[in-house]
Amino acid sequence: MRDARDGRNHDIREDIDTVEDTESPEPRAQMRQPRVADLLADTLRSRILRGELPDGSLLPKQSDLLEEFGVSKLAAREALRILETEGLITVRRGNTGGSVVHAPKRDSVAYMLALVLESRQVALPDVGFALQQIEPFCAALCAQRPDRHTAVVPALRRAHESLVHAVETGDEKRATPASREFHEAIVRLCGNETLFVVAGALETLWTAQESDWSEHATRAGFFPEPALRRQALDEHAQALALIEEGDAEGVARLLRGHLQTAQKYPMTGVGDDQRVRATLLRPLVQPADHL
Repeated sequence: MRDARDGRNHDIREDIDTVEDTESPEPRAQMRQPRVADLLADTLRSRILRGELPDGSLLPKQSDLLEEFGVSKLAAREALRILETEGLITVRRGNTGGSVVHAPKRDSVAYMLALVLESRQVALPDVGFALQQIEPFCAALCAQRPDRHTAVVPALRRAHESLVHAVETGDEKRATPASREFHEAIVRLCGNETLFVVAGALETLWTAQESDWSEHATRAGFFPEPALRRQALDEHAQALALIEEGDAEGVARLLRGHLQTAQKYPMTGVGDDQRVRATLLRPLVQPADHL
């Protein structure tokens, strides 16, 4: 077996034997099983991250794990609990039981970020301000891509045309998601994987909160003024043109002002003290068919 920690071929049985040999008799009964479980969890986690256990597949049965690694049932169950806590598997019980693999996704990062922000009682305007700083930088990167005419512009144009259709037909329910698709595409297409994951998680978090706020605003009778909606549409078109022209500074400057305006509507009637709610993202990371 290949150990992801140092890149060498490695047998987990050797680590298990080392754990057992180096522990004193007294703490052995208390410490051996959790440490063996950590080693097994490390190995299974590495297989998931390397794609050897693809998303949606099933982990080997417990009996197979016991045979392959020579661990106890207690250690195997503890290893599965570790992976389930990390969101890498969902353990199904019953006749159709098994452990379903979940490859790490941006939605999972967004949920963990929301949990941290909620625990720190972070207000929604704080999240909006962070987006105002990060997304313009992603837009500048889009404008700097040498392949932007084929890798960036077509996707942004499709998202923009979707928003144009929603505005022209008066489809309020479609307008907000279409607008978010444009912004999310800017982050997704910036060309930097780290920014895509980090900023993309923030976009996903904001979108989940915004959808909830928009429903609240609609029920309360708040709607964006037609002039404001038209302004947002025009600014999307300008951003698209600036990216196509390769004007990184121009599109960053435009988006900073645009986001300040665009964030006003979903916050209507919510209040500056409204906090992040992680539960709004939970369905994204645990689909019903995985329960």
